[in-house]
Amino acid sequence: MNKYINIILALAFLSVGMQLSAQVLDPSFAYKNIDYATFVSLVGKNNLAYSAEKFNVDIAEAEILQARVFPDPELSFEASDNGQRRMKMGYGFASELSWTVELGGKRHARMDVAKGQVQLTQLLLEDYFRNLRADATLAYLTALQNKMLLDVQQTSYEQMKKLSEADSIRYGLGSISQVDARQSKLEASTMLNEVFAAEAEWKSSLADLSTLLGDDQIDFLWNPTGDLKGLGRDFVLSELIGDAKVNRADLQAALQQKNLSSSLLKLAKANRAIDLGLSLGMDYASYVNNVIAPTPSMTTVKVGVSVPLKFSNKHPAEVRSAQWGILQAEKEHKQTTLVIQSEVTQAYHGYRAAQKQVAQFETGLLTDAQAILGGKIYSYQRGESSLLELLDAQRTYIEVQQNYYVTRYNCAAALVELERAVGIWDINF
Repeated sequence: MNKYINIILALAFLSVGMQLSAQVLDPSFAYKNIDYATFVSLVGKNNLAYSAEKFNVDIAEAEILQARVFPDPELSFEASDNGQRRMKMGYGFASELSWTVELGGKRHARMDVAKGQVQLTQLLLEDYFRNLRADATLAYLTALQNKMLLDVQQTSYEQMKKLSEADSIRYGLGSISQVDARQSKLEASTMLNEVFAAEAEWKSSLADLSTLLGDDQIDFLWNPTGDLKGLGRDFVLSELIGDAKVNRADLQAALQQKNLSSSLLKLAKANRAIDLGLSLGMDYASYVNNVIAPTPSMTTVKVGVSVPLKFSNKHPAEVRSAQWGILQAEKEHKQTTLVIQSEVTQAYHGYRAAQKQVAQFETGLLTDAQAILGGKIYSYQRGESSLLELLDAQRTYIEVQQNYYVTRYNCAAALVELERAVGIWDINF
């Protein structure tokens, strides 16, 4: 009889032990599979925060139209009445059209500033998408990782459940003690709780994907497909730094900020030029009909030019502010260059270290843990090792599996961070 029980126990581990089992899925939720290429494409089209950022470009382009506008002319009317009805002093009307003529190239300078602001906004939008794409990819990878960890927990639970059922039979036959049977049952219950926790973590990461996709559906969750393999790359650090200086939109934005600061300086100097005021008017005075000083009606046409007295030019605050802005932009550009170089270097070394950790798992750790667990199963079947020793080997194997998937995720995430830092993108899985 013990022989048959050992066969049952062996099948319980060998048929389930090294294979991923079906998920514990909440039947109240539906799941729709989505591949990475489709996911990233939909993020670019439907992400609400990114859509809101796009309006900044439209707003900046509208500022160009505003900068093209000439000063509005002014039209004024006046009426007067001497109030001397008895003396018949008469009344009068006056009208005037005035217009300010901007000199010094103010309008052209305003347009240059507005165009420079559009270019800067477009670069900032491009940099926003660079970060959004990387963050979305990390969320996608997190969902994949959590699914794999849930698979590990589910598989371990099913192993422990079958072991508990086999131990109950063995206890009934007197092959093991009641304590061992209760211990295996307790371990199965504990692992089931861990399955529930892992499932909640996985579903939470799926909800994050819906947020990134701008999807407000509540009757299903997006389920990412793919795995964490096939993301190995070989890079040369010096080439990556050179590529980053060419590709990074934020560095280009820092350079554009320098150009914009120069345009602001030109505008500040143009604003110091005087503006001419031109006016054209007409006055009408009615006749004065009295015996003391009779006066005929009169119409007067007048043309005028006004010149402002620019006492404010003694205080060139706007020009000095623009000059300091140019120096500030130059320092910020240099700082951005150094930061990018540092980011690329750190991301490169982080990715290289993650690659080595994955290689270590794939060249021995997983195999060794699996062999140890198989040996403990065989020994437990023959009565040569205790249940606690078997459980300890099983926990070690589970921990190694979990660490392997976490390490693969860290390697994939390190690649994402490296390509984010360089401003390149060739990730697909």
